[in-house]
Amino acid sequence: MEVEMVWWWWLLPAVVGGLGLVVLLSGLTGLFRGRILGGLFGSALGGAAVFAGAVAALAGLNLQTYGRLTYERPVATLQVKQLGPQYFEATVIQPAMGEARPATTAVYPLHGDEWRIEAQVLKWKPWANVLGLDSQYRLDRLSGRYQSIEQEINATRSVHSLRPVEEVGPLPWRIDVWDAARKYRRWVDPVDTLYGGAAYMPMADGARYEVWLTQSGLIARPANDQARNASAGGWTRVD
Repeated sequence: MEVEMVWWWWLLPAVVGGLGLVVLLSGLTGLFRGRILGGLFGSALGGAAVFAGAVAALAGLNLQTYGRLTYERPVATLQVKQLGPQYFEATVIQPAMGEARPATTAVYPLHGDEWRIEAQVLKWKPWANVLGLDSQYRLDRLSGRYQSIEQEINATRSVHSLRPVEEVGPLPWRIDVWDAARKYRRWVDPVDTLYGGAAYMPMADGARYEVWLTQSGLIARPANDQARNASAGGWTRVD
């Protein structure tokens, strides 16, 4: 149904606008040849059709923007194993992102009561979403989090980088899209905003969570009974 809607919102304005343009040109030609009444009628009818096609096209663009903005994609699966009091082992599975980025699995020790995953998010403007530019992200770090503020300040902390290891290329320099977009923001019009997003959930032995990216940021969802019991059936997100 979604694909059919996209085709209609592009095809209908194109047909109406194209026919209107033909009628408009025919009416203008009639005016130049002295057919005043027929020329005026054709020009008005053609102009109205072109205008209607433009309005329909703009409505289609807006409709597709709403569809894109609700799109979600999985970015990681996190499985937790308890090793001791407030000490856990988290297995992070990241799905493949094309041939250049195969799926990865890594294990990290975490101290605390909750796990927290952070990402850098590049959000495009709505008109760029219509062109197919969805929010871009890069998982940044995984850390343990204590519920007690005192423990958060004084207890053992654990923070791990989730950034992919970049291969050394033939050139001595590289371009970081995040840094480049932030540095040259005034000249990169399609970029809406650059921000850091995070999601956190309680850790429990055997718990499994799924982390998703939406156009508004990261969300985490319990994926089994252990996770649902630990999080009371809900999820928590911070930006």
